[in-house]
Amino acid sequence: MKRSHWSIPYAIFLGVFVVLPLLLILVYALQDGSGHFTLANITRFFSDSDALGTFAVSIEVAIENTLICILLGYPAAWILANKELNRSAVTIVLFILPMWINALMRTLATAELFGMFGIPLGKGTLLFGMVYDYLPFMIYPIYNVLNKMDKSYAEAAQDLGATPWKVFWKVTVPLSMPGVASGVLMVFMPTVSTFAISEFLTNNKIKLFGTIIQENINSSMWNYGAALALIMLVIIGISTMFTGGRKEAEEALI
Repeated sequence: MKRSHWSIPYAIFLGVFVVLPLLLILVYALQDGSGHFTLANITRFFSDSDALGTFAVSIEVAIENTLICILLGYPAAWILANKELNRSAVTIVLFILPMWINALMRTLATAELFGMFGIPLGKGTLLFGMVYDYLPFMIYPIYNVLNKMDKSYAEAAQDLGATPWKVFWKVTVPLSMPGVASGVLMVFMPTVSTFAISEFLTNNKIKLFGTIIQENINSSMWNYGAALALIMLVIIGISTMFTGGRKEAEEALI
């Protein structure tokens, strides 16, 4: 048996669970209720004030969540990658440990904690839950890039008289940008498209773009829901191009 034959099960899986669902989304998005071709579902989004408002809120929350994750995640990743500050692999596991627990369970537990302490649900609790859920996805790619970084660049900069602060900003930060770009990609887009976190941590007071898609699907408005999902996929594709694409994400995670 040729080695290429081992890829057949993966190709079948990819076709059934990735390609076919994407084709179904495309077909439904470009059809009306009678099955006729139409672009009305796409154009409806640009005239739907509720959908546009929800999309704007989603982008705002996603930007804030991403910035907070960078501010918290980069120092954490730098400490984890620094052999002098972190001498135990257990610390790395502790940061990644939340990823081993189902995201919905973490969200429900967070909502219960807010209720226990009488904290009103709103945008603050939403951002707290978002950062709690997505922070590991920012830390891990940055840590991997920093951990694999050639230390000779920093040593050369120090030999040339650069201070530790200049070494960090002029050498470490630029070389770690692929990890940051990968982290941004893995935090920003899931934040825009999520719905469970906003539903449980705001009592559905704040709706995100994923919530609009879910509501349309649950209301049997498959065509408009598929159109919104298609728009979401296009945005994800454009974001991937601007953040360096799949190659940087793979390099950051290896």
